[in-house]
Amino acid sequence: MQEEKKEAGLFPTIPLPGLVVFPNVIMPLLIGRQRSLRALEEAINSDQLVFLVAQRNPLTPEPSEEDVFRVGVVAELMRPTRMPDGNIQVLVEGRFRARLLKFVREEPFILAQVEILDEPQDTVDASDLEIHAWMRVAKQSFEKLVQQSRTIPPEILPTIATISTPGRLADTIASYLEIKFEEKQQLLEVIDHKERLRMVVNMLVRELQIIEIEREIENRVKEGVGESQKEFILRERLKAIQEELGERDSFAAEIEELREKVEKAKMTEQAREVALREIERLEKMSPLAPEAAVIRTYLDWLISLPWNKYTKDNIDIEKARRILDEDHYGLKDVKERVIEFLAVRKLSKETKGPILCFIGPPGTGKTSVGKSIARAMGRKFVRISLGGIRDEAEIRGHRRTYVGALPGR
Repeated sequence: MQEEKKEAGLFPTIPLPGLVVFPNVIMPLLIGRQRSLRALEEAINSDQLVFLVAQRNPLTPEPSEEDVFRVGVVAELMRPTRMPDGNIQVLVEGRFRARLLKFVREEPFILAQVEILDEPQDTVDASDLEIHAWMRVAKQSFEKLVQQSRTIPPEILPTIATISTPGRLADTIASYLEIKFEEKQQLLEVIDHKERLRMVVNMLVRELQIIEIEREIENRVKEGVGESQKEFILRERLKAIQEELGERDSFAAEIEELREKVEKAKMTEQAREVALREIERLEKMSPLAPEAAVIRTYLDWLISLPWNKYTKDNIDIEKARRILDEDHYGLKDVKERVIEFLAVRKLSKETKGPILCFIGPPGTGKTSVGKSIARAMGRKFVRISLGGIRDEAEIRGHRRTYVGALPGR
């Protein structure tokens, strides 16, 4: 076999989508593409080795010479088995690293001219303590990875323990690592055994760190699920207790009624989200809690607001002047200011104008002028009496942190 290693030659070639085969490693392949099947059959019938090379893009259905990497392996075929669907399952054992020179032909199967790469002798000098250390670290790290991984079979550990050369150790471990096939291809292309082993150790350390992070994430998720399950059980118990006390049915009906009222109120999206969030808070607490009464009052106030109910302005300056004259004698300056306000409102509807403020003793016409303005604009008139109020909170509303908090006027 050594003579075969030194010679370049023509080999039936099988491109592998997303897969890299290493020397001295046995692995199963399932061959299904027509050109690959014909190449496999040719190698079996003529008792030949095959050239296995990874595709650059695994999704390319019929790869050409430009679609495969330049370095692959010459491999031996073992125990081919034809499946019922026509595919062939076969074991392959990588023998030598090899460089693709060119495709000689592509039909009916790919026949490639391949050069066997001249690798340094895979031996270990007893005085080379560094390489011994790297090999020991590689074996220990791989053992940790197998113990923590769900996909690497533990049966491989005795085989790894008996490997005494750095190149073969690196290739064998690399074939079991769950890394991208591009990274495996990089390892395949490294001829120097020490450098390849160093790269494998770095990848092992990285994979162990990834598994550790995955475990931390899983633990956090489990803790979160545990808390959620605990909360769910406690709420179910609370519901059962409330039903025994006769509280649950009426309270649940009240919650459902509040939800229906919120949906029918035609609130803005922001107000609707706030209302539904408050209903969820109310649902989680006892109906007799002081905070429940505050939330009920707040929700009733939100629902009672005239969302999307408004009267369109109908501003007619002459009509407004006539109505003001009909309702009030004198007050020339006041009437002119009102007409000026309405004129500005009519000309620039989008601009928010000032707020009119009438000041005067009782009985001088402040409220009646407001009624006249509403009648002139075709708007509804609302009167809020603030006489005698001394507390600001009665106008602005109380903070909801207080028991018995009420909205302002």
